[in-house]
Amino acid sequence: QVQLAESGGGLVQAGGSLRLSCAASGNIFRINTMGWYRQAPGKQRELVADIINDGSTNYADSVKGRFTIFRDNAKNTVLLQMNSLKPEDTGFYYCKVGGSGGGGAMFNYWGQGTQVTVSS
Repeated sequence: QVQLAESGGGLVQAGGSLRLSCAASGNIFRINTMGWYRQAPGKQRELVADIINDGSTNYADSVKGRFTIFRDNAKNTVLLQMNSLKPEDTGFYYCKVGGSGGGGAMFNYWGQGTQVTVSS
């Protein structure tokens, strides 16, 4: 089992910044991919950004140049720095972690999510 602890959501005015954090713990041998997804009311969950263990990153077009994802491998933590926030960034943000456990079994876990609200 792997547990994900998310933090950092909240309410911010447009143009402001927030940083989301997600720490993974438990039966982890290696983490391959760590990422953030979001879901706005009435919309499907979408990828915001992810990062693989070689440091390669992938961003949604809507957040390029404003959001930065980075990870601390020693702490099994992924962070999402969100700058120049817009009202359309509002949504529930979920951390997702994929990797393998001590027995070699692959896993993908979702966090419980954290609310981000950007007011205009």
